[in-house]
Amino acid sequence: MSNELYISTTQKGDRIALVQDKRLIEYHFDETEHQFSVGDIYLGVVKKVVQGNNAAFVDVGYDKDGFLHYNEIISYNSLNKFVKDVIAKRPVNLRLKGFQLEKDIEKFGKINDVITKNTPVLVQVVKEPISTKGPRLSCDISIAGRNVVLVPFGNSVNISKKITNKQERQRLHKMVSSVKPENFAVIVRTVAEGKDMEELSRDIEFCVEKWEEGMKTLREAKPRDRIISEMGRASSILRDMLNDDFDNIYVDSKENFESVKTFLHTIAPDKEKILKLHTGKNKLFEQFGIEKQIKSLFGRSVSLPNGGYLIIEHTEALHVIDVNSGNKSTQEDDQESTALAVNLEAAKELCRQLRMRDMGGIIVVDFIDMKKNENRRLIQEAMKEEMKGDRSKYTILPISKFGLLQITRQRVRPEMNIVTRETCPTCSGTGTIQASIVVTDLIENNLDYILSKQNESGMSIVLHPFIYAYYREGIISKQMKWFFKYRVWVKLIKDSSIGITEFHFLNKLGDEIEIG
Repeated sequence: MSNELYISTTQKGDRIALVQDKRLIEYHFDETEHQFSVGDIYLGVVKKVVQGNNAAFVDVGYDKDGFLHYNEIISYNSLNKFVKDVIAKRPVNLRLKGFQLEKDIEKFGKINDVITKNTPVLVQVVKEPISTKGPRLSCDISIAGRNVVLVPFGNSVNISKKITNKQERQRLHKMVSSVKPENFAVIVRTVAEGKDMEELSRDIEFCVEKWEEGMKTLREAKPRDRIISEMGRASSILRDMLNDDFDNIYVDSKENFESVKTFLHTIAPDKEKILKLHTGKNKLFEQFGIEKQIKSLFGRSVSLPNGGYLIIEHTEALHVIDVNSGNKSTQEDDQESTALAVNLEAAKELCRQLRMRDMGGIIVVDFIDMKKNENRRLIQEAMKEEMKGDRSKYTILPISKFGLLQITRQRVRPEMNIVTRETCPTCSGTGTIQASIVVTDLIENNLDYILSKQNESGMSIVLHPFIYAYYREGIISKQMKWFFKYRVWVKLIKDSSIGITEFHFLNKLGDEIEIG
């Protein structure tokens, strides 16, 4: 299995693609000015306590107040005491050494007995703002590292349930217990399996230092300030998934290259050699065929390799996916075999779609009807196998007698949605496209004006692939004729992300040329 990560920088933020065996399996857009990411820690202010919901609404600077439920404030007593000491600048060890922990709150208590209005409270984002809702918050703070998760105001050591070997669990528990900092609980992640004392100790120290820096910020913080930032989406993917299966990491900006290189040096120095800076003429996603995959995979209809297809519909409450056989070749002996073959293909693509679009909540899949129970079990097992690589929490229920399979998947951020239906920029959706015939005339008129009147040199034109091919066709192409006419070589760059009638003239610095 081969994994590759691509990070493309745009003016609005970073586009991140995780590719497995040349197939896109995750796509993220990390906005430059995006706030309230999962893991961020804020100094909030309680605006309202609602007894009926046993929850409070906390102002963290978002349009809508964040939601804090009673179940998310178990360690509130210790946290609140420590935060008050830090804000008041009392002499307190920021690493919690010597700090006297308070008793956890009652499990079935009432929030109004614990929290009052206008109280400052340190909260962590556990679910990003979705639709009309504000962020979901928690007072049970955690700091994630590569191998461990550090939980302030605790003392336990817990091992990931996915580590099943008894001896390994005992080894990890013994090692972590010996280096565990005072008043911090530690959760050992699955990736820590087989790691030595030095690596685990270094990871724990990294988390403690991050907490300490955040508490220094808290001393001077104002309400609604962000105290600790979660790392960017690309770094978090590397932190959680980087292993021997990663072959390449491509970035197209020097700033990101240095940032990722520094991060790799911290978590996996031996992996620095797989980091590469893309300097080609074509855009990074265009060069490696990712743009084409994005365009073909985010539509309402998704094709399967052998003729079947999925129809994906989204609502506020759930996602519905319908599996269809389409023009599936009938190599199988009967209808049951055909249904099984299509459903197995659909299960594989479906799991990919869940990760790629980051679909969460309730998902209902209508598979093609199968009469045999053993075939239904095969589909369920196939789903479980394909979902193993998913980092989100999920539950898969057995297929019902109506052929429906229900999935719940943790939803912590808005789903990724790419619009794949484009309105023609020339006809505005009317269906009349005669103007697109003269797009080449527009290009050549503008080119003549720029080269004759503005004396540009080293220029290039960004075009749709169809128009690009038109200008490159033949032994003496139109591009070559331009060279003979103007004595200037004009570079052509194809970009499938733009419309067929869209084009851009760029100067030698890569800035768009204004015509007129």
